[in-house]
Amino acid sequence: MEKTERNLALEFVRVTEAAAIEAAHWLGKGDSDSADKAATDAMRSRFSQIEFDGLIVTGEGDKDGAPMLRIGERVGTGKGPKVDIAVDPLEGTALVAKGQPNAITVLAAGPHGSLMKTPGTYMDQICVGPGAKGVIDIMAPVKKNVREVANALNKRVDDLTVVVMERDRHKALIEELRRIGCRIWLIDRGSVVGGLASAFEDSEVDMMIGIAGAPEGVITAAGIKCLGGDFQGVLKPHDQKSIEQGRNMGITDFDRILKMDDLAKGNELQFVATGVSTGPFLKGVCFGNGKASTHSVVMRNSSGTIRYIKTIHRH
Repeated sequence: MEKTERNLALEFVRVTEAAAIEAAHWLGKGDSDSADKAATDAMRSRFSQIEFDGLIVTGEGDKDGAPMLRIGERVGTGKGPKVDIAVDPLEGTALVAKGQPNAITVLAAGPHGSLMKTPGTYMDQICVGPGAKGVIDIMAPVKKNVREVANALNKRVDDLTVVVMERDRHKALIEELRRIGCRIWLIDRGSVVGGLASAFEDSEVDMMIGIAGAPEGVITAAGIKCLGGDFQGVLKPHDQKSIEQGRNMGITDFDRILKMDDLAKGNELQFVATGVSTGPFLKGVCFGNGKASTHSVVMRNSSGTIRYIKTIHRH
């Protein structure tokens, strides 16, 4: 299984690379749908060349009404290992349209049954790195979580940095964090990048908190698990369609606290991402001299490896 897992991880890098290159052509052109479609089409095409039996278990398109790899869609040749895929062909479509940083193409993968099926809706999330594993509680007051994480990391509260998406729904949360006195990194898009930033060694970020996409929550949980951190979430359906979709997936308790192992089970998980526009841990796609360069990260929790890959593509 180790050899198959490693080989698939490298194949999945080619998937996110292909999507990143196609999406990067739309940088700053003000057309988020075309960027998203370009990434999605490239992913689907590249998936079709890989010898595995893949199933898309969750994806962002349902919530946004964007081009997507559909939940329940089969990818791959249909032969080989059965693999669950949680995917966002382009996390940060608006970032690409506006020519802004932090856009990535990303997927998480694991053996069949390892990744939770979620509707294309929202999820309240909290995540931290290895140093604060076991101290977070999504149902506890924000102040308590901040203090517990600061204590675990041997930091003063006013030195702790928390990532929050800048949304109207987070106004009260942001005001509370400011009263608490911690540092706040407000992001416009990119909850996966924000969540992972809390878990990378030597990152300036210590914690992410707030409501973001449920599909991204599954992807983030898989990445955080590969990094040895901690994650909790609670689904927040935004319409009746999402509730019905969740029920059809077997979800009966939407208030249940979803821990990392509920969202991403086992020890054979993979997280793969490629930068589209430069962010805190991945450079974006660069074009020149008939070539394109990509920067990717591949993580596997079975081995604990974090591998950065720079690839030069003839373009």
